[in-house]
Amino acid sequence: MILKKATVLVVDDDPDVLTAVKLLLKTEVQEVITDKNPENLNWLLQKNQVDILLLDMNFNSAINTGNEGIYWLRKVKEWKPNLCVIMITAYGDIDLAVRSLKEGANDFVVKPWHNEKLLETVTDLLEKKDGGKSTKSAKSKGSTMILGESEAMDDIFHKVNKIAPTDANILILGENGTGKDLMAKAIHERSLRADKPFVKVDVGALTDTLFESELFGHKKGAFTDAREDRPGRFEDAHGGTLFLDEIGNITLQQQAKLLTVLQNRQVTRLGTNKPMDIDIRLICATNVPLSELANENRFRKDLVYRINTVEITMPPLRKRNNDIVLIAKHFAAQYATKYLKPAMDFDASAVTKLKSYHYPGNVRELQYTIERAVIMADDPTLKADDLIFSALESGMDEKVSLENENIQLSELEKNAILRVIEKHNGNITRAAKELGLTRTALYRRLSKYDI
Repeated sequence: MILKKATVLVVDDDPDVLTAVKLLLKTEVQEVITDKNPENLNWLLQKNQVDILLLDMNFNSAINTGNEGIYWLRKVKEWKPNLCVIMITAYGDIDLAVRSLKEGANDFVVKPWHNEKLLETVTDLLEKKDGGKSTKSAKSKGSTMILGESEAMDDIFHKVNKIAPTDANILILGENGTGKDLMAKAIHERSLRADKPFVKVDVGALTDTLFESELFGHKKGAFTDAREDRPGRFEDAHGGTLFLDEIGNITLQQQAKLLTVLQNRQVTRLGTNKPMDIDIRLICATNVPLSELANENRFRKDLVYRINTVEITMPPLRKRNNDIVLIAKHFAAQYATKYLKPAMDFDASAVTKLKSYHYPGNVRELQYTIERAVIMADDPTLKADDLIFSALESGMDEKVSLENENIQLSELEKNAILRVIEKHNGNITRAAKELGLTRTALYRRLSKYDI
């Protein structure tokens, strides 16, 4: 549907909101209908052919449910199941707004909104209603590119478009190599903090002695080698986004310190008693499943709730079959340019091999595989023999899914790690790269197998 032909109904008990929306939309749509009383909703929907409803989350009404917006949303979905609904919420009601999505709302906007964002939201919903595809701007806006045309990634992009402009805390889940750090950066670039710092910390690699100093900062003389004042990562990220990677691997003691800072929104540098206010948007990531993360013996549930206003689960590459060749071609073009090679393509045998492999190392493993192939290839058309996958899976049937892995895989993984480390004379960095892992992930496997 064309925006100019749309009828928009706005129901909010704040007259200033009604005026602001009407002024914004009156030149963009065919008609804007406003009302302060949600009890008129049924009558308004019967009387008018409404295309989009903007509905407030909170009303001073006699219903007194504590979340009147959810009540009226349910009613609207009974009366008009297919009506597009955008919830209007304040920052403090982000949790309710996220809940409204589960109740059937199509999107939400946070007061005070940016006019361009509200117009974009309305336009996108109308295009989707008209049979058009949902926007893919999550893939292209900003400098961070995340490729994907699969249904799994479409769901992710749709979710990101909703939550990125808010300040909601986000927990990104997924296996190693699925692109959790790229997604965190992409969310920041689509947020209202995009022109502020994006600070990444691999908290899983911090020792207890470094944890507080690195995150909260220290004063000169606070400990040995503290030769000058140093701000922590929270201060560095002030006004912007703080990304805590490998959050599932921090100790219970570290969790307690982190929780205190997040609750108080203040940090105190080591060596001083003076707290400082911080303003950050928090994004965390882990490869630990949420069910394990919520185990009180390993991770505090109150911290899980604090960091997990909204969660995004990055799908493994084996569940994104439609994206594999697309991503492979992107890396082929990237590394052909980097290594001064001619434009690279894949023949039918290479495409078949790419699609049949199950990628335990996910996108990262595919990236390293294509890089090796581009470097070693003598021909601009890559063939199946040019694609050599990670040594971790040597000897396995490439079509075996990870869902069916058993105890034999553990032995195979351990032996593969030992062979690769021996090959590189104990150089962990080189071994991790050949295995398609990060150094941190390889260290975890060394610990797992007591190597």
